[in-house]
Order: sequence, then C-alpha cells, then structure tokens
Amino acid sequence: MDLTTAPTPASTAPLKVAVILASNREGRFAPVVGGWFLAHADAHPGIGTDLIDVAELDLPIALSYRPDADARSRLAAVSARLAAADAFVVITPEYNHSYPAPLKNLIDWHRAEWQAKPVAFVSYGGVSGGLRAVEHLRQVFAELHTAGIRETVSFHNAGALFDDEGRHRDPAGCDAAAKALLDQLVWWGHALRDARAARPYAA
Repeated sequence: MDLTTAPTPASTAPLKVAVILASNREGRFAPVVGGWFLAHADAHPGIGTDLIDVAELDLPIALSYRPDADARSRLAAVSARLAAADAFVVITPEYNHSYPAPLKNLIDWHRAEWQAKPVAFVSYGGVSGGLRAVEHLRQVFAELHTAGIRETVSFHNAGALFDDEGRHRDPAGCDAAAKALLDQLVWWGHALRDARAARPYAA
C-alpha cells in the first residue's frame, strides 16, 4: 500500500508496520519466509509495510550511551524507521534454542522506538518451528514496554514446506494463521496509536 498520499487522521491512516528479518546468516531461509509474509501483509486492508533486514544494517556491535559519529550515522536511518512504525512483525529463525544475535543488537540499540506499540512474531526452524526463539523474544519486548500479540505463525521443518518459487505447498493453515495475526496486530496497532496520540507514553 502506498503511504505517500495526502496525510489522513491518525485513527484512519494505514498502519505502518515494520517487518524485521532477523537473520543475517549465509544461506539463510529468511527471504523465503519474509516474502511469503509480506505478500499477506501487503494484501491486508489498512497496512503499509517497511522491510527492515538486519543483514543490511551494519549496526555497531559495542553498545554505548554516547555513540561516536560513525555509530550515530549507522544508527540514524534504522532508528527513524523504527520510530515511524506503528507496529512490528519480527520474522526469526531459532539458533541454539533462541533468536539471532543481530536481532538482539538491533533491539538493544533502541528503547523509546519500541514502547507502547504491538509486536507480532513469525518463526521458522526445524522441529520446534522457531517457537523457543519467540518465547525468549516475548520476554525481551515486554521489558521494552512493547505489547506482544498472542497469535503467531510458525513453520516447522520450514525448508520442506515451500517450493522453489517460495510458495507454501499446503497454505490453508498458515494463511489462516497469518490472517489471525494481522487482524490482531491491526486492532492493537490502532488502539495504541490512538492512545499515544491522546497521551504520550511514559515508561
């Protein structure tokens, strides 16, 4: 959905959803799952998406309360995109019973950008489908005053579920799960956006 049209009231404007690809590993499966999810999100009424790929960010590794000019320059673009978002969807694999380090780095460099906004999760992996990564992320985002969406989409043994064109081989179940996730995200996104507009959030 094109978000460049004339401004509309916050209560009716499309919801700006930052979709975060959490993996930067060589040979990653993230683009397949990301493409599948974006097709659903972009088709959902009232949503505009912004894909944030950790593999393209090159964020500083060492955290600092007083980042130098180089760190500030690398942070500036992504920080503005997170701040502009009304809601987030994190697409994550599971690495060693948790989520990838580049995602934690992105999360930890920011604070106010996450607050009083909803976050939903799409995960993929082997037998667990990435759900252990999601459970860890729920704790991290709760600490940042972010509202976790109950519904998730998870792909177990993900590599076998998609064809060479990135299409899910048996889409009925995951399509329904994606719709439930997006419906909840839109409800919470509008509710919290209106609340922030009426009264600034104080953590």
